[in-house]
Order: sequence, then structure tokens, then C-alpha cells
Amino acid sequence: MKILKYLFFILLIVFIAGAIYVATKDGEYQVEETAIINAPVSVVFNEVNNFKNWEEWGPWMDDSDDIIVTYTDKTIGETASYSWKSDEMGDGSIKNLKVIPESAIDQELIFKSPYGESKSDVYWNFVEVEEGTKVTWGIKGNQSFREKLGFTFMDQSFSEMIRPMYKEGLEKLNKVVLKKMSAYSVNVDGVTTYGGGFYMYTTTATKVSQIQSKMEKMFADVSLYMEKNNISSMGNPFVLYNKWDEQNNSAIYSTGYFTPSLIITPAESTVLNGMMPVQKVIKTTLKGDYRNLKEAWNTAYKYSQDNDLPVHPDSPAFEVYVITKDKSPNPADWVTEIYIPLLQTEEPTL
Repeated sequence: MKILKYLFFILLIVFIAGAIYVATKDGEYQVEETAIINAPVSVVFNEVNNFKNWEEWGPWMDDSDDIIVTYTDKTIGETASYSWKSDEMGDGSIKNLKVIPESAIDQELIFKSPYGESKSDVYWNFVEVEEGTKVTWGIKGNQSFREKLGFTFMDQSFSEMIRPMYKEGLEKLNKVVLKKMSAYSVNVDGVTTYGGGFYMYTTTATKVSQIQSKMEKMFADVSLYMEKNNISSMGNPFVLYNKWDEQNNSAIYSTGYFTPSLIITPAESTVLNGMMPVQKVIKTTLKGDYRNLKEAWNTAYKYSQDNDLPVHPDSPAFEVYVITKDKSPNPADWVTEIYIPLLQTEEPTL
């Protein structure tokens, strides 16, 4: 009996010592990972701010075969939330507590496990950098006694377990954002009549590779001239391709804005006036980044060949910019209409 009592007291001392060790063990944790995504801040922010998007890059979504996600009526912005159930991972929920557009998101994460229910503070920060967006994803909190006890017998600490998940999540986020930004479509709308009209423009000649970089300043010059002279514009900006020499990598082109009426400019003005005639055209629509314009043009010209629609040799083709980066930072949302003038005069099919 004395031996049993002795053993009991030893076990009791060990238990008390262990409990004291666990209780005094630092349970505070903070883990954060950072990544640079080559995308505008607003695009990255909007991707994270919508919980339904998390299915595509959330690192835990692939870690369980039985996870069931339930969304609330609100999945974007402050008070948005979703929850999940999983026998493998445990149950939990996450909710947006504070959202600063294109800057930061603060969230509350509740996780239910065999160690009980725990709460953590999750935070996101979005900062514009030269390469695009610097994204920081972090989590912080304090472990309960049961959680500290459980992790005492595990090979990894809580921080060591979470860090690779956050790193993987940011890597997936990067891929998803870039993939969505690169989405595009080309559609030949067919033959229609373009109304034409008066316009203000400026013309230059450059290498084909320099067109996109030069156009921005040209549009600004025309816009500034019209603003200074109280000239109103109509519709969307456009570019006329006066001459295109693929072989020599050169082009002559004009950027302009339509106006309600004819505007007479001084002889010394670099901004001129013109008039586009009413004409039959092949209309093609590109939705997506301008890097896909070559494919859109090729598709349009192939349509003219396949349908025996001769292109007008003396009437320049042109692009109209319906949605640009001024209206949406995401290239996948940009809309460019291509118009190729035709010789024939049949009725439009649109």
C-alpha cells in the first residue's frame, strides 16, 4: 500500500508539474505571409473580399474530401461570412469585421476542434507597389489551455502548421488572379452600318510595337485641347489606322473623339478635325486585354475572306474603346470594338 501511495503521489506531482508547465507556456501566436501579385490593388482586393472566390485558392479547400461550405446571404464586404463542416478538419466560420476598400480587411475566425472552440484575428493588407500589389495575410490570437496541451504532444507548433497553409494560399491566389485577368473572348458580330460623324484627332507614325504606349499621350493631348476650347465629345475614344505596314513594323494612326458638329481648328493646331462617313463594316468585339487585339484583327479579316466580303482599300479600319482601364482596372473587363470598312453595300445583318 505504501508503494501504491508513493506512486500515486509521484504521478500527482508529475501531473501538477505538467499542468503548470502547460499553463505557463506562452500561447500567443502570430503568423503572416506576404506575396507580390502582378495585378492592380483593386483587382486583388476584390478577389479576397468575395468569400465565394475562396473556394478557388483557399489552402484548406483541398485538404478535406468531406468539407461542406455554407454561405450567408452576404458574402462581400463588412459582416459577410461563411461557415464549413468537416469531420476531417473540424467545423468553423469566418466573418468580416472591418473592410477598408482596396486597403485592409479584418476578420474573425472561429474554429471548432477536439480541443474546443477557438477564436483568432485574421487580417489582410493590400499595398500598391511598382510590381503590382503587395498582399499580407496574417492570423493572431492566444491558445487555450487545452490547445496548448494538445500541441505539446504534436510534432509542429500551431505557427509551424499554419505558415505553409498561408504561403500556399497566397501562391494559389496569385495564379487565380492572373488567370482571371487573362481571360478574353473574340466575337465577330457580323456586317453592320457604322454611323460615322465629325471628330477631333491627332496623327503620328511609329513602330507597331510602340502604338499602345504612344496612344495614351495622344488621347490626353486631344482631350486637353477639347477641354480648353470647351468642345464636347460624343461616344467612346477611337483609333483610325491610316496605314499599317506589318513587314516594316510601322504604322500611321490617328487617335480621336467624336464631336456633335464640325469644329474648325487654327492652321497651326496639332489637333485637327475630320469626318468619318457612314459605311458598311465588319464589327468584331474583343473582351479582354489589348494583348489579344492581334488575334481579334486576324479573326475579323478571316471572316471577311470566308464570307467573300471585300475590304475597302481606301477607308481605314478603326478601334473603338468601349471599356478601358479608366472604367475597370481588370483587363478581363475591357471591351474593344474593331470595325473594318467594306466595299459592298448589302443590308446589314445586325
